[in-house]
Amino acid sequence: MRAFACPNCHSPIHFEARLCHSCRATLGYDPAIDAFRFLADGATVWRDAHGGISDVVVCANNNDFRICNWLVDVDAPTHMCRACCHNRTIPDLTDASVPQRWAKVEAAKRRLIHTLIRLGLPLETKAQEAPGRQGLAFDFLHDPAAETMGQTQILTGHDGGVITLNLIEADDAERERMRAAMGEPYRTLLGHFRHEVGHHYWSRLVQNDQQELEAFRSVFGDERRNYEEALSAYYADSGKIWTDAYVSHYATSHPWEDFAETWAHYLHIVDVLATANALDLSLEVPDAAQVQAVDLAFDPYRANAAKLASHMEPLAFAMNAMNRSMGKDDLYPFALSDAIVVKLDYIARLIGNNRLDG
Repeated sequence: MRAFACPNCHSPIHFEARLCHSCRATLGYDPAIDAFRFLADGATVWRDAHGGISDVVVCANNNDFRICNWLVDVDAPTHMCRACCHNRTIPDLTDASVPQRWAKVEAAKRRLIHTLIRLGLPLETKAQEAPGRQGLAFDFLHDPAAETMGQTQILTGHDGGVITLNLIEADDAERERMRAAMGEPYRTLLGHFRHEVGHHYWSRLVQNDQQELEAFRSVFGDERRNYEEALSAYYADSGKIWTDAYVSHYATSHPWEDFAETWAHYLHIVDVLATANALDLSLEVPDAAQVQAVDLAFDPYRANAAKLASHMEPLAFAMNAMNRSMGKDDLYPFALSDAIVVKLDYIARLIGNNRLDG
């Protein structure tokens, strides 16, 4: 994701900003220009960094719940922004712990939607669904039993274009407990979204295209293998051994999960490299043979997998070195083997072939 600045005073701001901490301007992100606008003229007019005016309003979820910082065209039928219009179910907000966690979920989802827009992928809602054009929706559900008795009743997952997320994933302590219990090096809300949306795009772009399906099978294996049996074997610890042909242990369980894990990883990489590019980072990472200079001045949303991997490796080393300096675990606990790059290349080509903007 690129770096953002306050359109009023040009101070750096994060993507989640609602207020500039330097000039105190009220801010809103406008996906139509991939930039922030600020309120001016007595807090009635939204302007961009060049003074341009647009007839936009805040997302309805900002008005109703103070949960969104995106803007939407004033003529939009529901006044739901491009991220919130995909919500099918929001959690029960009567529990005092829910609103804060829902806010974390929505923040992660907005980052996901931003990436999908930047990649130019088809992004229909359920209302826009048609034959061969599966829409995307989200169900965010509170699961009291999981929190009070440790008995999960709601499973995070994907089915027919609907991504369900158990709100317990927004509890940092519980998510860390599950990450350690399942032996995962990485588990985040954004990671969940990137993985589950991979399942959506497999259904949207691969499942009903025989030629694409054969190409998928040549890289990831035959998805006709019984899914329930494969997951049972995986959770019984009798599945495949995690080798460097897979980006995670879970990816070994079934070709569908291998695809979703690789898809998520592709999204990790393009957004990290886009951020590094936006911040004008350059690296010189020493190795045994030479100093490895890295120039990140390219568009990762359009780059091939080989280029992404060659730049991600030294950047990952630098990120991990910074984390270790703060006494933290590695930020990027992965290694990109040749086999994984082949799978990433499949994802990159699939996205490239289905971009709505060419």
